[in-house]
Amino acid sequence: MKNIENIKFLFIGDIVAKFGRKTIIKVLPKLKTDFNITFVSANCENIAHGSGVTKASLDEILSAGVDFCTSGDHIFKNPTNLIEVFENYPVLRPANYPDGVIGNGYKIININGYKILFINLIGRVFMKGDFDCPFRKFDAIYEENKRKKINCIIVDFHAEATSEKKAFFEYVKTRANIVFGTHTHVGTSDLENINNKAYITDIGMVGAKNSSLGVDFKNIINTFLYQTPQKHEFPEDGEYLFNSVLVEYNPVKKEVIKVNRIDRIGTL
Repeated sequence: MKNIENIKFLFIGDIVAKFGRKTIIKVLPKLKTDFNITFVSANCENIAHGSGVTKASLDEILSAGVDFCTSGDHIFKNPTNLIEVFENYPVLRPANYPDGVIGNGYKIININGYKILFINLIGRVFMKGDFDCPFRKFDAIYEENKRKKINCIIVDFHAEATSEKKAFFEYVKTRANIVFGTHTHVGTSDLENINNKAYITDIGMVGAKNSSLGVDFKNIINTFLYQTPQKHEFPEDGEYLFNSVLVEYNPVKKEVIKVNRIDRIGTL
């Protein structure tokens, strides 16, 4: 008989640039030990100098203990080796991109003998791009997989508008088990266990605390002052911010047991 143990998921917010990767290396290994974490997921769309991914940047965070990566629109900003990344690394792109886009938007992964359906979706409100409806795309993925004896459905909803994220959870809460938001880089305080389902509007980010969403303040301030494009630069040292959410989950009962924010601030 299978030994039933709760799964402890750690979901990490958007990792921003080299500073974010260095923070993962510093913080994550100890967290995994301290909390006996089973599986770690992180949003990786900004790990390569703040926009996109590379094989080297992925190797860095995976070696530090990240098991699986979700993403968003920035995943395509660095096209070098992107096909190889999607083929050989545990990385999702949003599922509601138009048909024909490279990469996968969802995947069934095995954790301790249990089937976990991980879905990545992108919102449409205030987002640049001609994306399919994330609500209907969830419906389609759910219908395609509902007979596969899935033990847990997890969604990273990568979106700008809090209203869209809240509405999405309301729409899927009888089907999805864990829904978390990414993209805004600002952690919200609405983490809840609602009828044994976990939800948070946005986890936050991993990167430089003294910054504008991980970017050097001077770049962002000049953008607002002059209304012209500015090259984004990223702090190399100083205080870090590490935002994540810990969810303890029973895969047999298909119930969230406990939820907690895990936030860390320190110095690199």
